[in-house]
Amino acid sequence: MGISSLRGRAIAVLSACIFTAFAAFSIRYSYGILLPEMLSPLGMTKAQAGTIFASYFAMNCLSSPVIGIISDRCNLRILLTAFVMIMGAGTLFMHSATSVVQASVFFAIAGMGAAACWAPVMVIAQRWTDDTMRGTVLSLVDAGSSLGVMAAGTLIPLFVDRSGWQSGWVFLGLMAVTAGVVNFVCIRNRPRQASGCLATDKNYGTVSSEPAVSYTSLFSNRLFWIIALAYLFNGFAIIIPFTFLNTYACKELAMTYETAGFLITLTGIGGLVGKLTLGPLSDTFGRAIILLVCAALVTAGALGMAYSTGIILQIVTFFFGVGYGACWGMYAACASDYFSKKSAGAILGTWSLYLGIGSFLAPIVSGWAADSTGTLQSAFIVAACGGVISLLLLLPLLKIQKQGVHSTVNA
Repeated sequence: MGISSLRGRAIAVLSACIFTAFAAFSIRYSYGILLPEMLSPLGMTKAQAGTIFASYFAMNCLSSPVIGIISDRCNLRILLTAFVMIMGAGTLFMHSATSVVQASVFFAIAGMGAAACWAPVMVIAQRWTDDTMRGTVLSLVDAGSSLGVMAAGTLIPLFVDRSGWQSGWVFLGLMAVTAGVVNFVCIRNRPRQASGCLATDKNYGTVSSEPAVSYTSLFSNRLFWIIALAYLFNGFAIIIPFTFLNTYACKELAMTYETAGFLITLTGIGGLVGKLTLGPLSDTFGRAIILLVCAALVTAGALGMAYSTGIILQIVTFFFGVGYGACWGMYAACASDYFSKKSAGAILGTWSLYLGIGSFLAPIVSGWAADSTGTLQSAFIVAACGGVISLLLLLPLLKIQKQGVHSTVNA
C-alpha cells in the first residue's frame, strides 16, 4: 500500500469514527430532547423518565468493559459494524414503546450497541494517528459527538413538530444503521506503515491473541482508580443536564419546545469549541490542566442552569458544553499517556464501567430529587455536586504532570 493510499484510508477510517460518534451521541442525548413529548403519552413521572435513561446506561455499563477488552484483540471493523447496527435496532424500537417498561428494554438494547461507540472508536483512531498528534486527532474524532448533539437539538424538534416524537426515534435509528454500513465499508484495523499522521504498525490486518493488559498491575495502580472515579462523577454531572434541561426549560421556564431544543444545540456548539480548542492545547499544556478546566466548566455550568434564565441560561449552557465536549478526548488520551497505548481499549472499557455507573445513577437520583422538591433546579444542584467531586479527584494529576511521571502498565 502506497503513501497516498495510506493517507486515503486514514481519512476514511477517521471519517467513519467521526460519523459513529455523531450517530451514537445524537441518540444518547436526543432522549432528553424527546422526553417532554413522551411524558404524557407514557404517563410517567420524572423518576420513571430517569429510569428509562438509566436502563440505557446500565446495559452500556455492563457491556463496555467486555467490548473494551475485545477491541484490543479482535477485528474492529466487524465489531463496530455489528454493535452500531444493534444500537440502531434498539433506537428504532423506541418509536413503538407504549410503556415505561417497553421503553426501558428498547433503550437498553440501544445502550448495549452504543458501548462499542467509544473505546473501540478511540482505539482505532489512535492506531491511525501519530503519537505527537494524539490529543488533536482524538478531539477531532470526538467532535463527531458534539456535532451529533447540535444536529439533535436542531433537527429533532422539527421532526416532533411535524410527525410526533415517534418520528424522531425512526430518524435516529436509520442514521445508526447507516453508520453501521459506513463502518463496514471504511474501517480497517491497522495501517501498514507510518505516513504523515499515521501510526506505525507492521502487523496491518492482523489480530493479536495475546492479553492486552495485566489486570493485576492495572487494579493495583492508584492513578488508575483516581481517574476511574473522576470519570464516574464526571459522567454523573454531565448526564443530568442532558436528561432534564429540555424538560426544565419547557415545563418550568415556559420556553417553547423549539427554544428549549436550542439549548441542547448550544451545548453541542460549546462542545465542538471545547474539542477543537482545549483538545489541541492539551498537547502543549498537558491533559491534567485541561481536565481540570473541563471539570470546572461542567460544575459551574450545571450550577448556573439552576439559577439563570434567558440569555444568561444560554451562556452558562454554552460553557457547560465547552467543558463537556473537551473532557472525553482527554480521558481517552490519558489511557495512552499514563498507561499503555496497546492496552488503551481495555483501560477505556474498564473506565467506561465507572462512567456507566455514574450515568446510571444520575438520572434516577436527580429525577427523585426533582419529584421530591417539585422543581428540576435541585437536579442541576445535584449535578454540580458531582462535578465538584470529579474536580477534587483530578487534582493529584497536576502533581504527576509536574513531576513528569507516567505509570505504565505493561502488557
